[in-house]
Amino acid sequence: MFDPVIAPSGTLLGLLQRGRGDGTLHALTAPRHEALAALDHCVLNDPRHDWQVENRSLYYARLYLDLNGGLGEIERHLFDSEDVLDTEDSRTGLALAVLGHLASYGRHDALKLLRDYARSGANWAWALDELALRDDDAHLRALAAPVLARFPADAEGGAELAAAVRDAYEPRPWRLWEEDPRPEIGARVRAAREQGSFDRWQRQMRPSGPRPGWSVQAVLDWAQEGLDRGAVLHVPAARCLSAVAGPEDRPQIIEAARDGSDGARGTALRYLADAQDPAVLDLIEHAVESPSRAVVDAALEAFERMRSTAAVERARRWSYRPDALGAAAGRVLACRGGAQDSKPVLAALREAVRGEGPDAPTLWSLVDGAGRLGIACAAPVLRHVYRETASSQLRGRAARALAATDPSFAVGFAVECLWDCEESTREVAARHAETGDARVVNRLRRLAADPAEEDEVQTAVRSRIGPDAPAV
Repeated sequence: MFDPVIAPSGTLLGLLQRGRGDGTLHALTAPRHEALAALDHCVLNDPRHDWQVENRSLYYARLYLDLNGGLGEIERHLFDSEDVLDTEDSRTGLALAVLGHLASYGRHDALKLLRDYARSGANWAWALDELALRDDDAHLRALAAPVLARFPADAEGGAELAAAVRDAYEPRPWRLWEEDPRPEIGARVRAAREQGSFDRWQRQMRPSGPRPGWSVQAVLDWAQEGLDRGAVLHVPAARCLSAVAGPEDRPQIIEAARDGSDGARGTALRYLADAQDPAVLDLIEHAVESPSRAVVDAALEAFERMRSTAAVERARRWSYRPDALGAAAGRVLACRGGAQDSKPVLAALREAVRGEGPDAPTLWSLVDGAGRLGIACAAPVLRHVYRETASSQLRGRAARALAATDPSFAVGFAVECLWDCEESTREVAARHAETGDARVVNRLRRLAADPAEEDEVQTAVRSRIGPDAPAV
């Protein structure tokens, strides 16, 4: 999947793509056709950089309800001829998830679209999972024949069906189909489930990789073999070293960390860092000079995992370095430093935004650190990250940091955060938003009554408007 093109944050489309609460608020005051066009664009062109950690479906479904939006564009997208050519989940997954939420809100047109797509669409398994949570038994049983027709009645089709049953996210439809008296339905699904269980058992009986009896050198060689074929194995290999290495093996492991192959160096550095070996910090400093990107990354990752006082002290020395190790040191101080480390953490935060922009991966730790350390003068940078980042997860972290550093948060960003796409951000808003704003009170009441809202958010809401809460 190509990286999505994100519109500027000051536009309606850009706000909706980011999942910001202001996107909903602006859409509700914009001309309806413009708001629906922007909403359709977001749903049909997933704007998330990582759909596995970022939420948008409930956010977009709620806006369809508020705008009383039709589903014609979603229907055309799902049943377009491109569905046959592009079978990746990323093309239709967001649209199907939005339909699932709409079905939960009682939109029968969304439920019908999911049923139709489960019968004939390429991403039928996702649609079936959505229906498993929301449809009745009768309609799910009616889908058995068209779904099973996808799998030929031969050995290859049987293997594919067994994999589909085994990997189903929601097992309810398959369990219903097992009860079907027709042999081409019930008996076939039961056989597929048994085959899937047998395949899983066979894999467990044929484990690959290191054994407890392996030597230290065998583990290091295994890590290098994995790297040679494109698999980074230094993390599991380091765990294996913990099982097979003894005190007498320390010189060999230190030598591997200093001058071994790339796979062996990454493994040895990870092992020594986890063991808090006194030599590891010098070895990490030596490793970041390596021309190998794999070695440098492994060294930085090992260092950032360390929680010892020695690691924090070394981070204070390294935080002024203008290289990757200096950046890692800033992240270590953000996560584990004290009040005296506010200056280097703030400098690292500013440098990351200036040099890499508001979506830099390093910002996750630095933003958290600014909030944890209560760095009040970081608020302008945090507000910039909040407004501009395309990551709703990073925006949520910025909101939590602003709640700890910015006195204006309760009457500013906290209000729009009540409409944010991320439940954790809505929870922060529910705890901090100033209730003198009528929009806040109305939104809190709506969230409290919404069955689709997450429990954590509703708990935070009840702390503000429940019988024991202060009057709003």
